[in-house]
Amino acid sequence: MANFESLSQSVISGKEAQVKEQTQALIDAGTDPLEIINQGLIAGMNVVGARFKNGEMFVPEVLMSAKSMSSGIELVKPLIAESDMPNKGTVIIGTVKGDLHDIGKNLVAMMLESGGFKVINLGIDISPEKFVEGAKEYNTDIIAMSALLTTTMLHMKDTIELVKEEGLKVKCIIGGAPISQDFADEIGADGFAPDAASATDLCGKLMA
Repeated sequence: MANFESLSQSVISGKEAQVKEQTQALIDAGTDPLEIINQGLIAGMNVVGARFKNGEMFVPEVLMSAKSMSSGIELVKPLIAESDMPNKGTVIIGTVKGDLHDIGKNLVAMMLESGGFKVINLGIDISPEKFVEGAKEYNTDIIAMSALLTTTMLHMKDTIELVKEEGLKVKCIIGGAPISQDFADEIGADGFAPDAASATDLCGKLMA
């Protein structure tokens, strides 16, 4: 039995060097690469997600765990055919126009990746046009928008309207400190998530 448990623990503790070492050891031992990802790296990140949701872990710790997980996945990736990588759907994510906050958005992107989604992170200050261009280019299933300023929230509405105008079959979800379910309903978003773990659940539901 390969030692997935201690690899998961290292991810939970955010020990990047240790994660790399343990991942490499499992690879060298001929362990199935997908098992390393699912039972070791992602299993650890799932625990992190649950603890974050319950307020037992905080953003800096979660970011360290996510970074550790990603560095493990980078080692395993070359061994896996692109078609075998778990992919529940493609999500394009960005912070809306005029808003430069990205910690929350990056956290959501990492949690989505650990949840088996392909994520294209557009960055910050993304205009409605850029979201739509990206959605077309990457054949996206979901557009995830983040805003931290009340002044930039309305750009979410602009993006959703442009998606409709262009006739794209894309789900639009939103999140960020000032965002609420009421606001999501008001602007016609397909969903709202208060935190990164919920965003992953929401995307899973929308793809089901």
